[in-house]
Amino acid sequence: MSTLRALAKAQAVAAGVAQPVATVRHLHVSDRPLVLVPLAMAGEANAPLAALVGAAPDEARLLIVPQPRNRQQRFAFAAELAGIVLPYLDSCRGVSEAVPTDRGRDVRYRHVDAPQLLVPNPAGTTFLRLLGRSTRFRRPDGDHPVHPSVPLLGRWLTFFAERAEHPGSSALLAMTEALTLHWATGQSAVEDLHLPALLGWIDPPPGLTGGQAAARAEDPAVCPPAGPATDPDFDNRRLAPAVAAYAEAGDDPVGRAAAYAELERPLRDQLAPTWELMWRGVGLLRALPPGARVAGRWDLDKDAFTGYAEHVDAGGGPQPRRDGAVAAAVRLHRLERALTSYAVQRAYDDPLVMAEHRLTGEAFVGDVTLADPKRVDDTGKRPVLRPRIQVVTTEPVPMPVGAALWSPARPAQKARVVFVTPGADGKIEVVLELSGGMGRGLTAPPGTVPEVGERLCFTTLSDAFLPAGNFPAPEETPWTHGGPPAAAPLPDEPATGIPAGATTGGDDGDPAEDWA
Repeated sequence: MSTLRALAKAQAVAAGVAQPVATVRHLHVSDRPLVLVPLAMAGEANAPLAALVGAAPDEARLLIVPQPRNRQQRFAFAAELAGIVLPYLDSCRGVSEAVPTDRGRDVRYRHVDAPQLLVPNPAGTTFLRLLGRSTRFRRPDGDHPVHPSVPLLGRWLTFFAERAEHPGSSALLAMTEALTLHWATGQSAVEDLHLPALLGWIDPPPGLTGGQAAARAEDPAVCPPAGPATDPDFDNRRLAPAVAAYAEAGDDPVGRAAAYAELERPLRDQLAPTWELMWRGVGLLRALPPGARVAGRWDLDKDAFTGYAEHVDAGGGPQPRRDGAVAAAVRLHRLERALTSYAVQRAYDDPLVMAEHRLTGEAFVGDVTLADPKRVDDTGKRPVLRPRIQVVTTEPVPMPVGAALWSPARPAQKARVVFVTPGADGKIEVVLELSGGMGRGLTAPPGTVPEVGERLCFTTLSDAFLPAGNFPAPEETPWTHGGPPAAAPLPDEPATGIPAGATTGGDDGDPAEDWA
């Protein structure tokens, strides 16, 4: 926890309401997101019990698994969910836009919009990941066939689960994480995972403080859990008798319909409060102005959606159970680059986020007191424009002479520290030499060089392009890391007849793999 967030939590306790830790919204909120509130059966590995799904507050649709241990009913639930999710995905594929590539010498096409899934908490993201893992390898023929939409749903849920791991992505969002990114409450991080308590701090009802609203939300009779886990008292007193009554109805259609209605009522009562909280959270996020770089990150989600849609249309296979050594290394490297870029972009967009870096000595803010916009450096082979400015600050400047700095006001311009001179009154004078962002001539265009009196922030954080790493091709990877196996078995070892890379086991040990 950063110092500023700890301070904001203390202020939230004193004020009785959550405190903002961001001045802008750092994620994209779709005009029509698909909200999914899942419930799972206790004691079973990812056994779906019910879900409330819809793309608008008045479009909630309840899906139920009357017998969560019944394999066929589970896949019927998946097929019913696919009947909602897949048309929603198709609705984002109607129009494409041209995107210039290769510095304008070529173009590529992507969809102008991308789908967005919202779940109440990180456990909901895990639920979708395991549901995708359990369905994407199923077949519509052979033993235990499923509806053709089930494996397709599994592949798309896996896509969203993988995008959720990508820093800065908004394709699949957990509402609790989205809200705590922008507000600090007076409770612990574990308590922030409870959506009713979290919203109690952020938007308490009239006459209640955030702490009082959060304490009230701890009563499952007043505020049911946001899922996918259910309250044990609800399981024992209401759910178990309703499930048993449905089982006792047997093949009697009248009895089954009555038992289904009795089961539907308590499940809707459990899900409806969370459904309302989800849309309250959407409204709170929409009220914040988006950060300047949010649209660029959403473009990356659109690129990913377009690429995977083309992969599916071309008949590509599902995601593998496990990545190979090279694929895993490439994925980890890509996530690390995205995390670094996301942290820098948030700081550039938001002064409150940048303030955390000022406390750690990675940035400082000062006033421009001197400027020489016409300075030319002619010590090299040809003269180049190198203006200098003097910035006076009262903050620590731990950067050494020669360090490269950047300013969020002019991210394409680099500043090199020339002198750092402490003043007598606690002020520090910093002389910076500027390069980049001023064209190629020897005269700086107006506005490209900071003027006297301008207040600027300079930081060691750079939003420049991060080059990708170099990784060996799979065929060049050593066999110890999944590379090519030996050409043939040794003479004293009988051939097994198992293809290279195949496994002799039926699964990889995941209890949710087979839904058996």
